[in-house]
Amino acid sequence: MDFYMKLPRNKKEFALFMGIISIISVNIIAPVITCFEAGFHLYVWADVLSILPLVWLCVIAIVLLTYIPAERMTARIISEGDSFNAHIVVNILCTVLLMSVFLTVLGTWIGTRSVTMEPIRMFFYKWPRNFAISLFVEMCIAQPIARFVIFKLHLFKDKENANA
Repeated sequence: MDFYMKLPRNKKEFALFMGIISIISVNIIAPVITCFEAGFHLYVWADVLSILPLVWLCVIAIVLLTYIPAERMTARIISEGDSFNAHIVVNILCTVLLMSVFLTVLGTWIGTRSVTMEPIRMFFYKWPRNFAISLFVEMCIAQPIARFVIFKLHLFKDKENANA
């Protein structure tokens, strides 16, 4: 029942689900990671706000690129009979793993407005922190909010269909 009620049923709901998650994630993760890099100052946060639209577009593109590989990884780890929560946790873990690998490099390039070898050279120093921040935000903030919105949408639609 949770799979049916808390996850998107069609492409329109998937777009809404992905939009909610990506907007919440980008608005939390990018500023936090940048502040860890450059310091927790108001001007740093203001600078991050100016590049958030570009980061958001990059996140959307990477979500679409990593969606199928993350689903395949999840399917290899989880069996059909496992609980909804097990599926969700493993899927979030796989998705964040793949996305954090790409965004540790691409996010740095976008944030610094230059393509250098620095994020690749420093990858193994920065990626664990970025992964942990992203995993926390996805698992505890963005995904639960998006699943709640989808759940409420499905309750509304099911009630509407029952009345019709």
